[in-house]
Amino acid sequence: MFAEKLSVYNPIDDIECLFAHRQHSTERRNQNEVVVEISGRWDNMLLFFAWEEKMRCLHISCLLNLEHENVNLPSIFELLALLNEDLWLGYFSYWEETGMPIFKHSLFIGENEHNLTDKLSQLLNIAITECERAYPIFHAVLKQNISPRRALLPVTLM
Repeated sequence: MFAEKLSVYNPIDDIECLFAHRQHSTERRNQNEVVVEISGRWDNMLLFFAWEEKMRCLHISCLLNLEHENVNLPSIFELLALLNEDLWLGYFSYWEETGMPIFKHSLFIGENEHNLTDKLSQLLNIAITECERAYPIFHAVLKQNISPRRALLPVTLM
């Protein structure tokens, strides 16, 4: 029975290898969860990966380090709606418990899919790219009290 457990594919193992190759340290919280903090262009980001074996679904969350007190929730919800309109994969949310924006995406993995390093790397790059793009926009709304529509304008128009 123990050997049977070892043969079950778990993408969290691949994620740990992927980050080891990129020379990032990971924190394996349990068999199906791993967390890694990476340096972004604007600030550090906390990446969280969770594997739901029965659904064969891998979830990724990327928490933006933009905590702010007295958040104007209607502005945040407007910004989330505007940002999410243009996304093909994943979505932004606001995690009230931490007071920070978060990018989320889930990926179903077929029973015969293994060695997903390329797919995981692509998913990771999309999450980081979207967070890097959205960070200054969230910063403008959360920290500078700029309206969501104005924060989304190109810098040259502001």
